[in-house]
Amino acid sequence: MRVIVTGGAGFIGSALVRHLVLDRGYDVLTIDALTYAGNLASLKPVEGRGNHHFLRADIRDGAMMAQAMATFRPDRIMHLAAESHVDRSITGADDFVQTNVLGTFALLEAARAYWDGLDVRARAGFRFLHVSTDEVYGSLGLSRTHLFREDTPYDPSSPYSATKAASDHLAKAWQRTYGLPVVVSNCSNNYGPCHFPEKLIPLTILNALEGRELPVYGRGDNIRDWLYVEDHVRALDLIAAKGRVGETYNVGGRNERRNIDVVRAICHVLDRLCPGPTARESLIRFVPDRPGHDARYAIDASKLENELGWQAYETFETGIEKTVQWYLENPGWWQPLRQNYDGQRLGLLDQCA
Repeated sequence: MRVIVTGGAGFIGSALVRHLVLDRGYDVLTIDALTYAGNLASLKPVEGRGNHHFLRADIRDGAMMAQAMATFRPDRIMHLAAESHVDRSITGADDFVQTNVLGTFALLEAARAYWDGLDVRARAGFRFLHVSTDEVYGSLGLSRTHLFREDTPYDPSSPYSATKAASDHLAKAWQRTYGLPVVVSNCSNNYGPCHFPEKLIPLTILNALEGRELPVYGRGDNIRDWLYVEDHVRALDLIAAKGRVGETYNVGGRNERRNIDVVRAICHVLDRLCPGPTARESLIRFVPDRPGHDARYAIDASKLENELGWQAYETFETGIEKTVQWYLENPGWWQPLRQNYDGQRLGLLDQCA
């Protein structure tokens, strides 16, 4: 099995590459532009492996994508390359339109030309998995009585979710119009190792370790369904292998938590694993809410569970324990990112590893 993974140096992408190379033994070509969130250190476990190859390239470069496909001859393309930070999309939407919309268009066109040139047997086995987010569905009420299903109407709130919704529509249109064998997945909030420090969980972990304030939007009542990244990549592998062409599969962890409860849980785990001078909860600070902040996301993963037999292995409690422990044990991964992020040298984890 030969697989191209776009965005493979990012958080979810690198977890997928590690799974495909190390656990599945597939030949993988990782394509990543190595923008700020791409990190080759996340691919260290597959470095030097004969079945892993890396190409630094932008998915908007259609000629480069076409050349990569013609040379590598993939059986699958798993498309994860995207700008994904909501706050950044509010202040700089152009990058999101460029990568998420125009980049997906260029990749789909290159994949269509490649697929058109395959023989009948190879065409039948080829799959293009477009990996997306539950944020395209908009906001659920706080009552927890409803879940996002695959037939939930799209209602994006931010430039990020709007551009991901647009890319979903492009992927589905290329399947319906041209017959390209596309499958789409929409996931809930991921967390786990190698998560870029600007996101809620890694930011909270590292700020708490350094004794910095822990910012929480509003009163922290916004609810997210948390999915451990290794559970997610197992789902992606399964969807690419067995998912029905033209279908969408929602991937969720069935672990709904308020943001404030997530932050408190991290504080409690850190206080136990790496005690500080005071309880970390004292560092929590509520800050003005961001514009268009969706109240709740929650995935109904029944289709994936019943049709393909997938289930999440990790509960939120086991997953957050593993995640905090990983950051404690891997300062060499995150310290350079934090230095670049705010210009400060960090060293607190040396006493907690």
